[in-house]
Amino acid sequence: MNLRRRQIKAFTLLEILIAISILALIVTAIYSSWTAILRATKVAQDATASVQRARIVIRVLEDSLGSAHAFAQNMAYYRFLAENGSESSLSFVAHLAKSFPRSGKFGDFDVRRLTFSLEPGTQGNKQLVLRQTPLLLETDDEEKANPLVLAENVKEFKTEFWDTRQNDWVEEWTQTNQLPKLVRIILRLSDNPHSLSQREPITRIVSLPSVIVQPAWQKPMLPPGAGGRPLPGQTPGQAPGQVPGQVPGQIPGQTPGTTIPGQTPGTIR
Repeated sequence: MNLRRRQIKAFTLLEILIAISILALIVTAIYSSWTAILRATKVAQDATASVQRARIVIRVLEDSLGSAHAFAQNMAYYRFLAENGSESSLSFVAHLAKSFPRSGKFGDFDVRRLTFSLEPGTQGNKQLVLRQTPLLLETDDEEKANPLVLAENVKEFKTEFWDTRQNDWVEEWTQTNQLPKLVRIILRLSDNPHSLSQREPITRIVSLPSVIVQPAWQKPMLPPGAGGRPLPGQTPGQAPGQVPGQVPGQIPGQTPGTTIPGQTPGTIR
C-alpha cells in the first residue's frame, strides 16, 4: 500500500512577521489619530470654556457697574476705589438685583460693596475673585477665605476711566468721592495655566447711569411756614402772624409788662 504525503499549505515565518508588522502599523496609526482627536477636543473645550468664562466675567462687571450709586452725605461709605498693576482691584458700592451671584447668601442686604481683585491662584496662575460685603458691615471670615472665583488663568485685568477735565482715558482714578462717567474694562485670559499663548483681550466700555445723590436731594427743602421754616421777613421762632418784636400773648399796642385792669396776663379780653 503506497502512502501519499499530504501537502499542507501554511504561512511561512516571513509572511507572519510581515503581517504582524502591518497590523502594528495600523494599530499605531489608529492610536495616533485617537490621541490627536482627544488633544484637539481638550484644546477646543479649554478655549470654549475660556471664552464663556470671559463673557460671564464681563457681564458681572457690566451689571455691577451699572448698579453703582453713592450718597454725598455719607461718602465715606461709598468711595470708588481702583488700582491697576499685578494686583489690580476695583471696589465700589452697588444696589444689586436678586439674580446677582451669591445674592441668596446676603438675603435682603441688596446694597453691598463689591471688590474685584486679581490674586494668585492654586496653580501659580492669576485668578479674578469677587468679595461682597453688605454696607455698614464688616466682611465675614468665610467671604475673605472663600471668595467667588470669576475667572482663572487671568493674564490681564485693567480698568481705565474717562476724565472729563483731560478729555481722555486715565488709568488712575484719584477722585474717590466721585463716580466716573465711563469705565473701560480690559480682560485677557489664557486657555490653561501652562499655555504660553494669550487670547485677544476683551474690552468693554460701561457707562455709569447713576450720579452721586446730593444732601439736598435726601432732605428736600420744606415750603415756607412748614416744619418750622420762617416765612419771608419773619424772625426765626416767631409765630405766624405775630408782629415783629411783640411778646407772645401781648395785645398789639400794649406796652410790654402792662395789663388791662381785670385782665389776666397773656389773655385777650
